[in-house]
Amino acid sequence: MSKQKEQKSQPARPRRKPSAELIEVTIDRLNDEGIGMGQYQGKEVLVAGSLPGEKICVAIEHAGQRRIIGQFRRLITKSPLRKPSPCPCLRDCQGCSLMSMGYADQLSFKQDKVRDALTAYPQLKHTGISPIWAAEEPLGYRTSVKLALARRNGRIVIGLYRRGSHEVADIGACPLHHPLVNHIVEVVRDEIARQDIYLYNPVTRRGLLRYLLIKVSPATGKAMVTFVTAQREYKRITALAKWVARKVPQVVSVQQNVNASSGNVIMGRETLSMVGQPDLFDQVGDIRLRISPTSFFQVNHAQAARIYDLVRRWAALENHEYALDLYCGIGGIALHLAQDAGRVIGVEMVEDAVRNAQQNAAMNNLNNCRFLAGDTAELLQDLVTDLPSLAVAVLNPPRSGCDVEVLQAVTQLHPRVLIYVSCNPGTLARDLDELSRLGYRTEEIQPVDMFPQTAHVESVARLVRIGK
Repeated sequence: MSKQKEQKSQPARPRRKPSAELIEVTIDRLNDEGIGMGQYQGKEVLVAGSLPGEKICVAIEHAGQRRIIGQFRRLITKSPLRKPSPCPCLRDCQGCSLMSMGYADQLSFKQDKVRDALTAYPQLKHTGISPIWAAEEPLGYRTSVKLALARRNGRIVIGLYRRGSHEVADIGACPLHHPLVNHIVEVVRDEIARQDIYLYNPVTRRGLLRYLLIKVSPATGKAMVTFVTAQREYKRITALAKWVARKVPQVVSVQQNVNASSGNVIMGRETLSMVGQPDLFDQVGDIRLRISPTSFFQVNHAQAARIYDLVRRWAALENHEYALDLYCGIGGIALHLAQDAGRVIGVEMVEDAVRNAQQNAAMNNLNNCRFLAGDTAELLQDLVTDLPSLAVAVLNPPRSGCDVEVLQAVTQLHPRVLIYVSCNPGTLARDLDELSRLGYRTEEIQPVDMFPQTAHVESVARLVRIGK
């Protein structure tokens, strides 16, 4: 074979990606997500990991007509807010936007975030906002995680998707996670490599293992692991489940959830028990809880316990009164109210969560609870005619807040007190403004730092009925 033919048969070298353009930006403020914002040639610049007052060198990742998305490259002038970060993966992961900020400054940012959301509505401008409740443990608090899986250059990567991409950033031993979560992640990583399990690729839509879900009970020291797969697979997932349970005795439940969809939804409808018990047992305050693989529960137990206690105190129920808990999940709030109330009704869309709530009521010997599965607005229409009277209603919706139909329906029940638990100040303020038009005045708001090191803030609002 000639030398010319030899050269033609060799694979072409991959083209080197052009270097990203570097610019210098001064950060003016943080947006609601805790992302630094500045200006460059008349365009808004967003840079994760930057802080107000800093001058930084930024690599342009995306440049639109009005906005530039940049990657933090080098610090030129440091903000007085910046503190040493305990996370070695901070710039790569970008999951904890406030990790480099001192904790007292994080709390001030979140307090202002709640206040700013309310001042956008004239009716709420003068609402009393109590000082935010700090977390006793700003690190190691996260007891429930959903992690993506990928293979990069032959290495197993377990972590979070980078913003706006399908690329998974490896989080290593995340300082936010409960230590048992990090231990399980490392064991799973080693065993995936040992068994050479085919990981799912969202771009090609090929592969088996998609996500790793872990729930830990700090009260019992036990854990549940759920492997989300692209299709049913008994042999390999069972072998993986047995190995994890053997290596980590605290894992008392391993499940397989099947998600064959091509979208961004993490879990599918089918869940199969692989090893151990079907649910995880936990305890918050003096209430025992049973949690299924698909049920949502708060990731910060200590702060969740404080919120449940606050809701119970604000409700001030007597043993002849009725209470309603909307978006009740596995019944955490409802069961705390049931200790005082005559009757509590919980409403929840997820059937597995309702099953857990019913089991939790029985496990705690609280026989004055009733839990309903279905659409909140539709079930409320039935309750308007079924309930003799209602003393307290609790709303604990997802980030998107409540539909207007839900707010209208719950106020038709005329509770003397409404308690709104929110994880989004923007939708909270919007809904409180709507409730003011429906005859309810917001008396006070208690912000709670449920997610230290991130921009998220939980709030609990107490509303009272105006007039009869």
